[in-house]
Amino acid sequence: MNTTLPPLRALQAFEAFGRLGSVSGAARALGVTPGAISQQLKQLEAHLGMPLLIKDGRRAALTPAARAYHDLISQGFERLMLAQSLIASQWQNGELTISGLPTLMQRWLNPRLLGFRATAGDVPIRMVATHREPDPQALGQSFRLTYGAAAQRYAHSRVLFTDRCFPVCSPGFLERYPDARDPAVLAGLPLIEIDWGPGYATVPRWEQWFDQAGTPARGLRPVAVHSLSGLAIEAAAAGQGAALAQASFVSADLESGRVLRLSDDDLPMPEPYLICWSPMTLARPAAREFLNWIMRETRPLRSPTVKEG
Repeated sequence: MNTTLPPLRALQAFEAFGRLGSVSGAARALGVTPGAISQQLKQLEAHLGMPLLIKDGRRAALTPAARAYHDLISQGFERLMLAQSLIASQWQNGELTISGLPTLMQRWLNPRLLGFRATAGDVPIRMVATHREPDPQALGQSFRLTYGAAAQRYAHSRVLFTDRCFPVCSPGFLERYPDARDPAVLAGLPLIEIDWGPGYATVPRWEQWFDQAGTPARGLRPVAVHSLSGLAIEAAAAGQGAALAQASFVSADLESGRVLRLSDDDLPMPEPYLICWSPMTLARPAAREFLNWIMRETRPLRSPTVKEG
């Protein structure tokens, strides 16, 4: 196997394909043709001396070894993107940078930012969505929205809220499996799992929810595993299976009817979401306004028994 680094363009195409799940999606993200993506993937396979893709019907998917390789490659690209964002923010006067877990940023924070703008005016905001926790020393004047014990690495943090999980599915899924509201039946149906990776071992899993519902289920084999909660919700909305969704991420989908809640039983997240910052952050008025705003926004969601850090 070649031990030299592959061409950066090939790695970039591979990272985009693994993240987006298709050649066409990677091509749109990188502004090139699907043929160019396919060529770069073949070049990377030739460089590594091993296959990276397997055919899954009409689509191509990563091999198990390629998925592990992609996890490491993605971390590198996330750090490059974060570094670029931090440098760029220093050149833009008054810009407020907020880094956070991808689905938390997309499905919880982003829909609420209009409320912050009503308070703070036209403060430029840079949003950086990444699972990778930034180095505390590189946080600069930014905020980090994260989960659980990951907040301990930062100088300052406060609890935002503790979420709850429950099963959801598409209306079409419930039509195909009308008894899916029964946990004993649900355990034998197509289930979509969420796995954030080894850094987040306390994220709830299906087996825990079934225990909470009084129907223990062991040896479950999900039809799909997603590293992003948002992707799992989209898969459930597309009818691929039932997903264990977080209340804060799925509220809009429930209101629109894209997904349906299958049970009143819910499972609390073992740890809360938190906002973190460095000693330099609150020197800026816009940052202080953002912190005050987000704490007001989450006050109704916080349990009175939770002590803020």
